[in-house]
Amino acid sequence: QVQFVESGGGLVQPGGSLRVSCVASGFTFSNAIMSWYRQAPGKERELVATIGRTGAFTNYADSAKGRFTISRDNAKNTVFLQMNSLKPEDTAVYYCKRSSDQNNWGPGTQVTVSS
Repeated sequence: QVQFVESGGGLVQPGGSLRVSCVASGFTFSNAIMSWYRQAPGKERELVATIGRTGAFTNYADSAKGRFTISRDNAKNTVFLQMNSLKPEDTAVYYCKRSSDQNNWGPGTQVTVSS
């Protein structure tokens, strides 16, 4: 019943921006710490950013710090990842995840950074 649906990915040029979204359902969203992960071809899934229940707490991987911003809208059960100054190495499938879940993923959304 717990579900995540990511959207907003696409093709963007280096230096460009993109915002991906994740709509969650099946649990009390406002009680959940949420994260964004990404997985590039041939690589392990890696943590990109985390946000606390109200959005007061955020944390970022070094690769994302200063370029990415995680946010949430609890009224819409949605977590966002604003990505600026995108680089080719940001190319990956982006997934959201509830912190308490062991292994529960949505379909992800593809972000491709290429000229």
